[in-house]
Amino acid sequence: MTETTRTTVGIGGAAESTDMVLNIGPQHPSTHGVLRLRLVLDGEVIREAEPVIGYMHRGAEKLFEARDYRQIIMLANRHDWLSAFSNELGVVMAVERMLGMEVPERAVWTRTLLAELNRMLNHLMFLGSYPLELGGITPVFHAFREREELQAVMEEVSGGRMHFMFNRVGGLKEDLPAGWLGRARHAVAEVRSRMDVYDRLVLGNEIFRGRTRGVGGLTADAVHGYGVSGPIARASGVDFDLRRDEPYLAYGELQDTLRVVTREEGDCLARFECLLDQTHNSLDLADACLDRIAGLEPGPINQRLPKVLKAPEGHTYAWTENPLGINGYYLVSKGEKTPYRLKLRSASFNNIQALTELLPGTLVADMVAILGSLFFVVGDIDK
Repeated sequence: MTETTRTTVGIGGAAESTDMVLNIGPQHPSTHGVLRLRLVLDGEVIREAEPVIGYMHRGAEKLFEARDYRQIIMLANRHDWLSAFSNELGVVMAVERMLGMEVPERAVWTRTLLAELNRMLNHLMFLGSYPLELGGITPVFHAFREREELQAVMEEVSGGRMHFMFNRVGGLKEDLPAGWLGRARHAVAEVRSRMDVYDRLVLGNEIFRGRTRGVGGLTADAVHGYGVSGPIARASGVDFDLRRDEPYLAYGELQDTLRVVTREEGDCLARFECLLDQTHNSLDLADACLDRIAGLEPGPINQRLPKVLKAPEGHTYAWTENPLGINGYYLVSKGEKTPYRLKLRSASFNNIQALTELLPGTLVADMVAILGSLFFVVGDIDK
C-alpha cells in the first residue's frame, strides 16, 4: 500500500486515499483499564498498532527505595490486583535470598497452596470476562461464583480481600485458623465440580470458537523476541514454566502433580484453552498441598525478625511463575533498612508489546478478541 497522508480522527471516516489514525482508549471497555491503542487503519484493516502506556504509572520502583523491607510488601502486591499474593511472594523471596534465610517447612507449603489459590482467582476472572468481551454474558456469572468460593477462604486466612498482605520476610503473617484446611478443601472441591461449565458453555459455543480460532496467531519466535511468558507463551508452543524448570517453594516436590499446559496454534482459542487447563491443574496442586500440610507436624510458620531488618550489601534476582507470566525482582542493597534499588519485571509489560506484531493485518472487529486474549492487567504494565 502506498501511503499518502494520514488523518487523525476520533470517530468517523476519512477520504478513501488516506489512512485513518484511530485512538482506542485510554478509557474504552475493551482495553481492560487505562490503556491506549493507536491504530493506523486502511478501511477495516489495521496496518499499524502502537500500545501507549503510562496512564496508571505511580512510580512503585522509586517508592521501594523509601520504604523498609516490611513496607515494600504493601507496594508490591498492588500492581497486578488479581495476583496480589504472588506479587508479595517474589519480593519476600528476594529479601530472604539476600539474608540467606531458611523459611519453615510449614510456611513453604502454605505459601505454595495460597499461590495456587491466587492463580485460580486470577484465571477465573479472565475465563469469565473474555467471553463477555465477545458478547457472551453468562460465563462471567459462573466465574464470579467460583471466585467467591476461593475468595472466602483467602479472606479468612489473611483478612484481606484483594490485597492479602499475608507474606512476611521469613514466612507468613500468622498460622492458619482452626478448621481452615477443611474449608479450603471444600472450596476447591466446589470449584472443581463446576469447572466443566467452561468446556460446555464457552469452548462448546460455535460463536466463541468462530471468533477465536485462527485469530491473533503469535509465533514462538515472536514470544522469544518480545519476552512473552505465562499461558500466552505456552499457547504458542513455548514449553517453559518456572515451577517445573527452576522450582521454588514446594514445587520441586509436586512434579508428579504439576502439568505444564501447552498448545501449538498460538491463536486466541489456544490462549483461552491454556488458561482453562492451567486452572484445572491448579486445583490438583491445591489438593496436593492441602494433603501435605495436613500431615505436617505442628511448628512455626515464620522466623523471628529483629526490630530493624537490614539486608546485607549485595544484589540478587528472584523470579516466580506468576499467574500472568514471569515476574522478576532485582534487589540491590547497600546494607540499609531500605532497598537501594528494586527493579520489577512484570509479565504484562512484556506481553502487551506483542500487540505491535499481532494486530497489523487483522480486522478492527478482531482487535477486541486479540486484546482480551492477552490476559493482562494495566497496573501490571505501568507499575
